[in-house]
Amino acid sequence: MKVTFLGAARTVTGSNFLVEAAGKKFLVDCGMYQGKVEDKLDNTDPFLYSPSEIDFMLLTHAHIDHSGRIPKLYKEGFKGPIIATKATCDLCSIMLPDSGHIQETEIEWKNRKRRREGKKDLEPLYTVEEAYESLELFSSVDYDEIIEIDDNISVRFNDAGHMLGSAIIEIWALEDGKTVKTVFTGDLGNNDLPLLDAPTMISNADYVIMESTYGNRLHIKNDSKAELFLDIVSETLDKGGTVIIPSFAVGRTQEILYEIDKLKDELGLKDKKFHKKYKTLMQAPVYVDSPLAISATQIFKENAELFEDEIQEKIKSGDNPLEFPGLQFTQTADESKELNMSDEPCIILSASGMCDIGRIKHHLKHHLWKENSTILFVGYQAPGTLGRSIVDGAEKVKIFGEEIAVKARIEYIEGFSGHADQEWLLNFIYSFTNPPKHVFLVHGEEDAQLELKNKIEKNTECDVTIPYFGECFELNSQGAPVKLDEEEEIGKFKKKVIKKDLIKSIEKFKNQISDVEELIKEENLDTDDEELKSLSIRIGEIQNKIKKLLSE
Repeated sequence: MKVTFLGAARTVTGSNFLVEAAGKKFLVDCGMYQGKVEDKLDNTDPFLYSPSEIDFMLLTHAHIDHSGRIPKLYKEGFKGPIIATKATCDLCSIMLPDSGHIQETEIEWKNRKRRREGKKDLEPLYTVEEAYESLELFSSVDYDEIIEIDDNISVRFNDAGHMLGSAIIEIWALEDGKTVKTVFTGDLGNNDLPLLDAPTMISNADYVIMESTYGNRLHIKNDSKAELFLDIVSETLDKGGTVIIPSFAVGRTQEILYEIDKLKDELGLKDKKFHKKYKTLMQAPVYVDSPLAISATQIFKENAELFEDEIQEKIKSGDNPLEFPGLQFTQTADESKELNMSDEPCIILSASGMCDIGRIKHHLKHHLWKENSTILFVGYQAPGTLGRSIVDGAEKVKIFGEEIAVKARIEYIEGFSGHADQEWLLNFIYSFTNPPKHVFLVHGEEDAQLELKNKIEKNTECDVTIPYFGECFELNSQGAPVKLDEEEEIGKFKKKVIKKDLIKSIEKFKNQISDVEELIKEENLDTDDEELKSLSIRIGEIQNKIKKLLSE
């Protein structure tokens, strides 16, 4: 079995792994890059394999950083089956067309500018129609059922506890009379995540390819999380402010609705201070301002059999934790705009969770500068996103070209994250009856991965690799994985990888040049003649290098 790491390698987004085994080529996930502008450019890159040659695909879950390039894959020739759980198929049926709409909208905005400059239009990454067409490839399976792809390859989907329908995938491949078992964790959930069961523990594997998003962090526990949430919200509402929660439409939104509903069951179990806070919360309207989140909430209700047993019993008794007095859904853009015209204290849950697109940007524009409002983050914020800038303490941010002062209270409750923290990532490895021969860490920033790697190697007999983009390993039944030499495998990727990195650097350089241009235009520029002369010489040197490159 050979695995080539073509996404989520030393970064969190863009999950995409090419597996070659027993005469088949297949993918595990085909996600979109999110975050920095230069990372998003990767979404338009050609796949480093021929989509038409891929026999099938295994999808761990519906989040866009794992599924978002499926319509592009379909558009470019892939026509094999996409195997996923029923809930994942259901969620992709709303999330991929929604992503297609975003692709069309964003490219139309760029094309209007290009037309004014006399340039040709660009195509969207994919359209809404292409997203719908790709859904015809989806084939659903149940948890815990061993699926025989053919005589030599079998797979099993296990509950990952990360979001509705998320899966840990076991793969058995028989080659040359020997079976190699590899486990792809996808995204692992917290052990105490609301609504969902804990991740399934796997007893044995030869190799594990594991996420590491919070490999260097510990989440606060559930009880503390609920109390902290109540404190933040009630204090803000008491000041007459608005609580803005940038929330991922699928997963986090539904979990927050559950937490708000659960608080009512604690009435009478706490002191008078709790009563006051609870009353404040229950009197405030809660708006879910995301059409996608509204549709996803309905899918959660329709797949309630995947919830914890206790929650299923509550639903049967007529107490649905995703419904409560004061909860309102805003479907239209006009309804969304009206929320910002009102001075009524309220809670607004709005996508996107990283604040880069969608209605959340309008809410931030209207509330970031208000000292009595709170922006409450509840999920991972990728580097380069607006959400990450705010969480990291930016004093000002640009939204729709306008500079907005950050005066609101900024809070981040990690316990709401759907990702396992360091403790539970380690527990997943500790749970193996027979430790894996090797662990590959993906889907994480490098500092988190390095700390987790050190912990695993210190506390277990497992060796750990943090692969780079494009690296290919042969996974055999005898011992350590073999990194295939550049000439044999990686060589065919290397040139494309170098080109991609060069394009990223050029894009970054263009932005820096633009900033320098604006700086030089300022009349009060505090720079002496020698510095300006030196800068002019350096720009001339760059121009000469570009001319030389173009003439070769």
